[in-house]
Amino acid sequence: MLASRSDYVPVRGLHYHVRHWGRVGAPKIFMLHGWMDVAASFQFVVDCLRGDWHVIAPDWRGFGLSDWPATDTYWFMDYIADLEVLIQHYAGAEAINLVGHSMGGNIAGIYAGVRPARVRRLVNLEGFGLAATRPEQSPERIARWLDELQDPPRMRSYASLAEVAARLQKTNPRLSDARAAFLAEHWSAQNEAGEWAILGDPVHKQHGPHLYQVEEVLACWRATTAPVLAVEAEETNMWLWMGPKEEARHEIDRRLSHLRDVRIVRLPAAGHMLHHDQPEALATLIEDFLQS
Repeated sequence: MLASRSDYVPVRGLHYHVRHWGRVGAPKIFMLHGWMDVAASFQFVVDCLRGDWHVIAPDWRGFGLSDWPATDTYWFMDYIADLEVLIQHYAGAEAINLVGHSMGGNIAGIYAGVRPARVRRLVNLEGFGLAATRPEQSPERIARWLDELQDPPRMRSYASLAEVAARLQKTNPRLSDARAAFLAEHWSAQNEAGEWAILGDPVHKQHGPHLYQVEEVLACWRATTAPVLAVEAEETNMWLWMGPKEEARHEIDRRLSHLRDVRIVRLPAAGHMLHHDQPEALATLIEDFLQS
């Protein structure tokens, strides 16, 4: 297992934890984790990279070892602004390679259209967005947000790291014991009560007041000039948040059609956490694409 190193970067009033693998000075790959995940989640993919790379992976605000802002609502555009600060810090004006999983893929996809000159290549790992919304859903959405502000979400804790690992394997039965144990150590930390708490702010579980505006996202995708590799797991469960399977398939294909230069790959024997399930195959896809 390739050892990682950590540093902390001031980002818009917060201290961001950033994990690094590989040689400083080597070509850079920024890897962006998904919702309720951490940067260490990319360890298995990094271990399978053959080339000389400097992998830079932040814990998003409110996740992992980055600061948790004193807020009752997380705003999605904050991630875009945080990413810009991190890219400027580590890469200056250099065009960079971006790899994003799920929420991280959504962030990377928007950023690539907002700052097209800053992105050399983009690898989107199932960051295809949420179900489309309609304006008439707004009153209910705002009411739900107000209700949740009065009854904030909570996160359960676990008696041991073994319980955390078991929780991860329940969500993803493909995880080996060794990989689940590694992730448990980075996904949780012992609290004052001696229990293991997930390193994710419970506020992330709250629904914000804004509807998901898919056409605004697709406008960013159309503005993207970098080549894009879109990777989907053949056994994904992303249909759960995109709608009925047939409708979701049509909608994902429609969204991908807005990218001017996209290669679409489906990864066999993998679910949504494809970087855990098939890290060897995924690392090969990423390297071949970035070096093409």
